[in-house]
Amino acid sequence: MWVPRLAITAGEPAGIGPDIVVRAAQRQWHAQLVAIADPALLMQRARQLDLPLQLLPFDTGEAGAAPAPQRPGTLYCQRVALARPAVAGQLDAANAPYVLATLQRAVAGCTGGCYQGMVTAPVQKSIINEAGISFSGHTEFLAAATATPQVVMMLATPTLRVALATTHLPLARVPAAITAPLLHDTLRILHHDLRGKFAIAQPRIAVLGLNPHAGEGGHLGREEIDVIIPALSQLRAEGMHLLGPLPADTAFNPRVLDAVDAVFALYHDQGLPVLKYAGFGEAVNITLGLPIIRTSVDHGTALDLAGSGRADAGSLEAALRLAIELATVYSPAREP
Repeated sequence: MWVPRLAITAGEPAGIGPDIVVRAAQRQWHAQLVAIADPALLMQRARQLDLPLQLLPFDTGEAGAAPAPQRPGTLYCQRVALARPAVAGQLDAANAPYVLATLQRAVAGCTGGCYQGMVTAPVQKSIINEAGISFSGHTEFLAAATATPQVVMMLATPTLRVALATTHLPLARVPAAITAPLLHDTLRILHHDLRGKFAIAQPRIAVLGLNPHAGEGGHLGREEIDVIIPALSQLRAEGMHLLGPLPADTAFNPRVLDAVDAVFALYHDQGLPVLKYAGFGEAVNITLGLPIIRTSVDHGTALDLAGSGRADAGSLEAALRLAIELATVYSPAREP
């Protein structure tokens, strides 16, 4: 039976990324998992957590053999060396290039057909920027690395999917960013990937308004009347099933959610607080629009928990499960 090979980037070396990668390796997976990390870091963290771990070296140039599920307590590792040994909980800007190198290796392996998807542990954006490297997040980095002009961030739990029109953008800049071209592009990507990667034949999408009460007929803002409603009308003419624009404060109720496959929020803190409240620890971040599969955890680096044994690997495990499902549906490398 065909199984995918997935790359896992271990994220910020001082955070809980290495911890949760080691914890996830304790389970049986219907996939071959390859951690892209410094093996010394993973072994050090396994010892701190008192967990068994056997690392199996992996070279993308020797990836001809068909992937097979690996045993619990084992993990393949594509080596990327740290600049300096990492200490749990202590950020070191010298290791920022290492973090980006792991992402670059994962992207290269996915676009080259070695990996059928990549799963990312959390990174610390602040220390990467302090190292003098411009970095606003995984989503933007992966778009640039794959030469993808437009991507969409979507978070999902077992019962709710929320996609975003804008991502890591200051709130003051959001209204000007909500343009008809942006809505056309992002909603088309969401619709396309719900069909192609999630195998939903006729996606139904609820679109939130920008203003309170979706503008209250123009009395609380005109973005809905001037931009959002015309944009949705054009997309409906293309055959999309769109509901809205809906007031954000009443859209997340069973009557609406039971009737749609995803909610489309216009900015980061409009939709994600609801999703994370409903499913924190089991939510997954998916980047739509990429030519590859990418899923991630829904949390940060939790420096205070690194190496303590108290970090929960639930979100990483959920990201792995979803990546396996998506690879089974979508991957061009899949064999009958």
